[in-house]
This record gives sequence, structure tokens and C-alpha cells, in this order.
Amino acid sequence: MGGSILVGLDGTGNSEPAVRWGAEEAAVRNLPLHLLHSWVSQPWSVSLVPEDADRRRYGSDVLRRAEAMAREVHPGIPVKVEHVAEEAADALADRSRESTLLVLGSRGHDDIAGFLMGSVSLRVLGRAECPVVTVREEESSVGPGPEIVVGVQETGTEGDAVLDYAFTTAAVHRAVLHAVRARTPVTALDVEAARPPDAAVPTAEREALSTRLAPWRGRFPNVRVIEEVVNGRAVPALLSASSRAGLLVIGRRTHRTPMPLGPVVLAVLHHSRCPVAVVPRG
Repeated sequence: MGGSILVGLDGTGNSEPAVRWGAEEAAVRNLPLHLLHSWVSQPWSVSLVPEDADRRRYGSDVLRRAEAMAREVHPGIPVKVEHVAEEAADALADRSRESTLLVLGSRGHDDIAGFLMGSVSLRVLGRAECPVVTVREEESSVGPGPEIVVGVQETGTEGDAVLDYAFTTAAVHRAVLHAVRARTPVTALDVEAARPPDAAVPTAEREALSTRLAPWRGRFPNVRVIEEVVNGRAVPALLSASSRAGLLVIGRRTHRTPMPLGPVVLAVLHHSRCPVAVVPRG
């Protein structure tokens, strides 16, 4: 996919790490950066301003500052700015069809209600047609760093989009890819044998993960891969594996109803200490 790196801006402090992250992705992937702000979906303090002209002026300032920041991080990247009168979630979901990646800022860990109930972020995450990276406002890095964690739950081709994004990102950033598969013990004997959680994983489970990753290892021979099967549930396994990582990659079902984001995705988004990439899959 050769689309742009799209960054959604709301004008608050959590937009700045998203801009830096987006600029880095545009640079390493040799793609243009697309900055988008909706003047009709601004923060409460601005939305209460009655004059449309003032809200448009605020949005123009947001885009101008973001463009300057992006060019400071990577002076050579092409930057497009877009100031829209559409609802932010609608505009971002629409532009995601032609984007390689969408980057969103999110509030810090202490603002539980603000993050979990943030309608724009959650609506975009549930509708976007490209991978979406959420970057916390306290994030200081501008890329995934030396290690990326990817959750591998499917043994068939359903998760191909997740692995494609994870391997491609590891390759362009020269990062190690840590592939994690969580296995919930199914019998009482299994449960007893699984203590501690990293013990007694059946050989067949490890072989299944290796088999699933083999084609991708072949396509990306320069990516170093760590394979891990963990006894237990997916969320603790992924959070533990990503505690020292710079990016956690997970998939979401594209036809899930009535809630487009499942409990695993929501839990990881809230509790992860690193940026999270949510990739649409079948």
C-alpha cells in the first residue's frame, strides 16, 4: 500500500506525540504525511466558542503548528494539511481507505473516562480501513524502537493483515519482532501443568506458531523474530510481553457487532504502556 500517513489532530497536547510519530513513519516508509483537523469536532473549550470564524482560526493554527513540528522532525517529507467541516470520526474513517497508516493521540493513563469514552478515537478505531496507531500524550519516542510485539492468535490466513503490518514495520525500523500466542489451558490437568505460566506449553502449540510465521520469515529474512507461546489469557500475555517494547500490534474483527472493538482490544488500548497498532482483519 502506498497511501499517506494520516494523523488526526484535535489541537490538544495529545496531538503532538501523534504528529512526531506520524512524521517518523512517513520518513522511514518514504510516504507523504497527511495532517487532518475538523473544526466542527474540537475540544470542549473551543467547541463552546459561538463564532465559526474563531473555531476555523483555531483549527488553522493547530494545523500550522503541526506542520511546523513535522518539518522540524523530518524536514524533507511532503506534508499535506486538511481542514474539514466534517465530523472528525467520519473524515478520518473516510480518508483511511486510501492511507497506509492512521495515527491518533490519546490521553494519559490517569484519565480513564476520557480515554475509554472518547467517542472520536473509539469510533475511528472501529471503522478505519487501515492500521491505526494510538500514541499516548506522555510518549516521548518517535517510533517503535528496538522491539515490536505482535499478537498471533489465528492459525489460518485470517490474521495475514496483522502479520503483514507487523513484519513490514519491523523491517523498515530494523526492529526485533516478538510474536506472542496466548494459550488458555483447557483441562484441569492442563491448568496444573501450566504453573508457572511459561512452563508445559505443548510442542504442537509451539510448532503451530512457527508454521504460521514461516511464510513471513521467508518474505522478511532480515527481521529477527522471537516466538513465544504463553499459557494464559491474551491480555496479560500481550501486556507482559510489551512491557519493554516500543509498539504492540493487535488485530480487530472488521464485522464485529454491536461493539466494533472487542474486550481484548479495549483492554490493551487502555492498559498498554507503549503505543498500540490496531489492524483490521477478516
